[in-house]
Amino acid sequence: MPKLSDTMEEGVIAAWNVEEGDTVESGDVIAEVETDKATMEVEVFDAGTILKILVEEGKAVPLGGLIAVIGEEGEDISDILEEAKSGGDSQESSDKKEQEADKKADEEEESFDPVFGDLDKKGNGQPDDGRIKASPLARNMAEEQGINLANVEGSGPHGRIIKRDIESYEPSKAPAAAPAATVSREDKEHRVSQMRKTIARRLSESKFSSPHYYETIDIDMSAVWDARKQLNEISDTKISFNDIVVKACATALRQHPDINSSWQGDKIIEHGNVNVAVAVGIEEGLVTPVIDNTDQKGLQQIAAESKELIEKAQNRDLQPEEMEGSTFTVSNLGMFGIEEFTAIINPPNACILAVGAIREEPVVEDGEVVPGKRMKVTMSSDHRIVDGVSAAKFLNTLKRMLENPLGMVL
Repeated sequence: MPKLSDTMEEGVIAAWNVEEGDTVESGDVIAEVETDKATMEVEVFDAGTILKILVEEGKAVPLGGLIAVIGEEGEDISDILEEAKSGGDSQESSDKKEQEADKKADEEEESFDPVFGDLDKKGNGQPDDGRIKASPLARNMAEEQGINLANVEGSGPHGRIIKRDIESYEPSKAPAAAPAATVSREDKEHRVSQMRKTIARRLSESKFSSPHYYETIDIDMSAVWDARKQLNEISDTKISFNDIVVKACATALRQHPDINSSWQGDKIIEHGNVNVAVAVGIEEGLVTPVIDNTDQKGLQQIAAESKELIEKAQNRDLQPEEMEGSTFTVSNLGMFGIEEFTAIINPPNACILAVGAIREEPVVEDGEVVPGKRMKVTMSSDHRIVDGVSAAKFLNTLKRMLENPLGMVL
């Protein structure tokens, strides 16, 4: 299993493109591997025959773990397979111990029960308050399988329900009961993807290691609303409100370089380039493709790059280098009607901007109530790098630019 991204610790075999016995050449793609960032292709470096595939699709393998053997047709690989098999001994040992524990628990059912206490060989004991009498193992099995113990006939001492009663239970033979008021549905278990594992790890580290604080500002979006309409009449690429926010952030970052920084333990890195990441939600989680040198690009170019990156993200075609090097992140939930929220900082950024929906509401202008369009943005900042006053100054610059969008052009 090769290292396919800078933060990868293990990979999941998404698909095999070859079968045992196939001949491959150097550079052939033999498998697709799901990493913490994207699904990547695995190429072979040497020509040969696929002698053995050792990992099934859907299984995770740590870096350097054996996934397949390539060699000359008919070559003896028994020593390699033996070594690979020995790597699973610990799991087999664990499974064996679990089976032994189950057997022991089954045997102990005949000698002890929390209802009757210790039983002698004749099964004599003292019942307690008349509740349903079942062994601990039987109770656990019934709970896992959704079986109502009241419908099970016990074959143990004094009618106690034990393991074999649960195993032989047939719902059709259960006593008729009144219709339930609610319907129980089975739980579903989902494998945690490499991307979701990475999201959990990175954002937990960010939240607990970076002292977050939040500042919100309300912005008049009337001028942007009108400007966007005019721009889209002449632009080859449709410009979204988020594209305008990204451009405004990039321009404001150039004026406030302390926001465009990263914490590096004993030093703070003030980045020379302004690279704005855009949070994109996909089925597996959240990815943040990066628009490099955002401050040096026009709205049309930003819109075109953003559209391409979002499509790649949704198709799981983003490459690791397209998600690296960000200096600031924009997360927009306005399209879902969310008016205001706070976001967790995307490390190693110092800040992330949470963008809400544009609201239509009455506002007061020159002493008169008129229709208005407002939008709230909330910036999460790392207090180790950015103080409250610095964040406030940045937000005011951003507000001024969005309320006077012509300033971004000039």
